Amino acid sequence: MPSNDPTRDDFPFWTHDKLRYGDTDRQGHVNNAVYATFFETGRVEVLHAGEAPPPAGTAFVLAQITIDFRREMNWPGEVEIGTAVEGLGNSSIRLRQGVFQNGVLCASAAAVIVLMDETTRRSTPLPDDMRGRLAAHVRTGPAEA
Repeated sequence: MPSNDPTRDDFPFWTHDKLRYGDTDRQGHVNNAVYATFFETGRVEVLHAGEAPPPAGTAFVLAQITIDFRREMNWPGEVEIGTAVEGLGNSSIRLRQGVFQNGVLCASAAAVIVLMDETTRRSTPLPDDMRGRLAAHVRTGPAEA
């Protein structure tokens, strides 16, 4: 694997998930589509952690995601999902993520999510309290996904 693979130290926010038998495919490993669900779990949990949920009438939408598959995962077991805020735009949040099984990086992702006004269906600025809360999850390590 490349030397610039993210490590556990690159992620200030963590959550866990359990592998399910139904996550496997006919090759006997966890299907690649399931990785996207693990990354979604990490994004949702970091966004809803703390006391500053998205304002009423807004929602986060996924604008972009890139997943790099590093190694297969096998059932049974659990995964750890690390998430770091890489940057904040006016209405967007750039995230880096990693999925680890038994302490080993299995996939990494880069994602952009945007806060959307549910009435106009257009982007809307991130509130200051949300910016402050997300600052606690800013990545301090040099790794790239």
